[in-house]
Amino acid sequence: MPVVVVESPAKAKTINKYLGDDYTVLASFGHVRDLPPKDGSVDPEADFAMKWEVASESRKHVKAIKDALAADPKLILATDPDREGEAISWHLLETLAPALKKGAEVSRVTFNAITKNAVTEAMARPRQIDQPLVDAYLARRALDYLVGFNLSPVLWRKLPGAKSAGRVQSVALRIIVDREMEIEAFKAREYWSVHARLATPRGDEYDATMTVFGGKKLERFDIATEEQAKLAVAAITSRDLSVASVAAKPASRNPWPPFMTSTLQQEASRKLGLGARACMSAAQRLYEAGYITYMRTDGIDMAPEAVMAARDAIKARFGAEYLPKAPRMYKNKAKNAQEAHECIRPTDMMLSPDRLRVADKDQKALYDLIWKRTLASQMESARMERTTVELASADGQVGLRANGQVMLFDGFLRVYDQGRDDEEDEDGRRLPLIHEGEAAEKRGVTPEQHFTQPPPRYTEATLVKRMEELGIGRPSTYASIIGTIQDRDYVRKEQNRLIPEDKGRLVTIFLQKYFPRYVSYDFTANLEGELDDISSGERAYREVLRRFWRDFTAALEGTSELRITEVLEAIDDALAPHLYPPRADGGDPRECPLCHKGRLHLKTARSGGAFIGCSNYPDCRFTRPISSPDAEVVGDTVLGVDKGDQISLKNGRFGPYVQRGEATAEQPKPPRASIPKGWDLASVDLERALALLALPREIGPHPEDGVPVEAGIGRYGPYVKHGAKYANLPEVDEVFTIGMNRAVEVLAQKVTRGRAAAAAPLAELGEHPEGGPVQVMSGRYGPYVKWGKVNATLPRDLEPGAVTLERALELIAEKAAKSGKKPAKKAAAKKPAEKKTAARKPAAAKAKKAG
Repeated sequence: MPVVVVESPAKAKTINKYLGDDYTVLASFGHVRDLPPKDGSVDPEADFAMKWEVASESRKHVKAIKDALAADPKLILATDPDREGEAISWHLLETLAPALKKGAEVSRVTFNAITKNAVTEAMARPRQIDQPLVDAYLARRALDYLVGFNLSPVLWRKLPGAKSAGRVQSVALRIIVDREMEIEAFKAREYWSVHARLATPRGDEYDATMTVFGGKKLERFDIATEEQAKLAVAAITSRDLSVASVAAKPASRNPWPPFMTSTLQQEASRKLGLGARACMSAAQRLYEAGYITYMRTDGIDMAPEAVMAARDAIKARFGAEYLPKAPRMYKNKAKNAQEAHECIRPTDMMLSPDRLRVADKDQKALYDLIWKRTLASQMESARMERTTVELASADGQVGLRANGQVMLFDGFLRVYDQGRDDEEDEDGRRLPLIHEGEAAEKRGVTPEQHFTQPPPRYTEATLVKRMEELGIGRPSTYASIIGTIQDRDYVRKEQNRLIPEDKGRLVTIFLQKYFPRYVSYDFTANLEGELDDISSGERAYREVLRRFWRDFTAALEGTSELRITEVLEAIDDALAPHLYPPRADGGDPRECPLCHKGRLHLKTARSGGAFIGCSNYPDCRFTRPISSPDAEVVGDTVLGVDKGDQISLKNGRFGPYVQRGEATAEQPKPPRASIPKGWDLASVDLERALALLALPREIGPHPEDGVPVEAGIGRYGPYVKHGAKYANLPEVDEVFTIGMNRAVEVLAQKVTRGRAAAAAPLAELGEHPEGGPVQVMSGRYGPYVKWGKVNATLPRDLEPGAVTLERALELIAEKAAKSGKKPAKKAAAKKPAEKKTAARKPAAAKAKKAG
């Protein structure tokens, strides 16, 4: 039987179903080879020869393929239809070559959708591996390796605390840092608008906005103060108004084109809250199951048969009036025709989301989005009527405008409308019947104050959009780029917005100062264009590498004599507006707020990282994190004495902390504990300090194996630990109160990634007065009552079946009082933190993916 190789077991299962028992379908589980994470894997001196290595976890998959080829030497490589898929096929052929019999038949097939028709048609049209696509992959992989393995060590030596740099990720990071600095430099500007509530002679009310004042057309900032706004109000109030004109114009809105990778990621972020990685993971599963076409594409065109299928589905579901006379055609955006796949669409237009046989909610939601967008792209335009009413005073000194819109036919909007990243001023209000020349009665005139807003921080969706506009990255790289800068702690995500961390700023400023070309938007985009030229056979990949390496090594040599002090001074100057913002009293922003004698400077710690410190050290020990220019000044405050040791509250380079005793020659590093984020420093007393210093706290032996279960606060926040297993807790305060039942429950959820069904309660007792169900549960330490996060063990003499709601409420109240938890509805309803503790890869392992 011919051996067909694909990337994943899910894809193998689907394809095997279509090909039947005449073929052996196996999975390679992604790439089988990679460059070893060590210097010399790409050798510029040997014309960029690459040393590949079969990954240890891939050896068993390669062996399975070799064993299958022993029975039938015919090999069909059916990996994904893009540059990366072509590279996987090339790696497989290179790896399997020694095992192939002489004259063995090897072919390559691709299909844009995993359906029976697509797969059987592809099998009938085999080809050979596309070498230009492979060359483009080799060029990208070599570039990323050379940048990662040569630029990252410069960062480690010259900028303590920096992790690594990458060819494209560093540019994406720069986009985020540049936006943050724009926001910080932004100065809000005040302006006012004036609105009137008017009525027709028939008593119908409507709203209008002032557009003319003093006979002059108003621009945005013409009414700049409250005093001017009051004059404008008086001008309207003191004059009679009449309708100068009524203009009704037809308008239409055309549908959006079907999805490609970047627009899918943007909409998934806006509408579903899915990050780029989660979006692509869900799309990958849908593709492998045969529900959608290939999900990494720059194309927006649709196969003719798919267009006709979409039109049939529209007519059947919504009626002929929603179908345009001719199919809509969308022009493909992909530069390279060899990589120009179809848009992302359902493989079966008649398969509505409610009939999709998928349990995962992200996949269902994403399919719903794709299905609606695809159908909408072939539907009739929405038609509306937009009305503009101009009102004026007899002397022409005052003018107002009212806008309204009436939907005449919803068209594609019945199915789908694209989300927006930031609200747009679209006036969709309906206006009453208004006649030209009639009087307008004033029912109220109101001034409204506004301030200009800084540009918004990027979301994953808007970052992908910006990268696409700049020509940086490609469909297959967006998710990994965004994921990498977050994994390296260069960027954090808060309320779906991307915020640069201090180390991300430092890395960006360093690269802009000493390697400006390699974080330039134009240079990176031009290099992406050259990689596209390689994939279409228009450039030789080694020539691109030679030219890049010649200039890059010269830039590296220019930093060889740099001293760390020089680097810090340069970064200190570049970041001065952020590090030392103007003081409210007009004083020197660099003056030390503790001793008032020294000046503040950027410094590095022995352990790596940077902080702001006083030049008057060691007489003044003021320090603060670089991200907190307005941080509360904390000196050394003695909170009390415990077991003969002073317990102090101090301020360090990484923020405030508590310490037991003082540093001595015998004990240079006394016990310390950082103050958790969100804690008010004024609330840190001796009791809370001792609780922090006592962490990690042992909860007790685990009921299954007797290994101690602990609670503590780590790098990624509060946690519980059992052996080598960690699980995050949603709140810091729970570290001090969590009991064994709750700890075992949290650990079990972590082991199952939070997806397993919760254990069924023994009894449902009813609702708690403050909201949320009260249940009797079976625990490893015996039965208990549960409300939210409060678990109260039942007394030994109380059987689970005999528990009443009243008795359960008493037990819950006692437990909450004992643990310090407030039994509030909010506490019970709060969702667990989304951040998951993840094992971090060693720096060396990460470096191989730099770029």
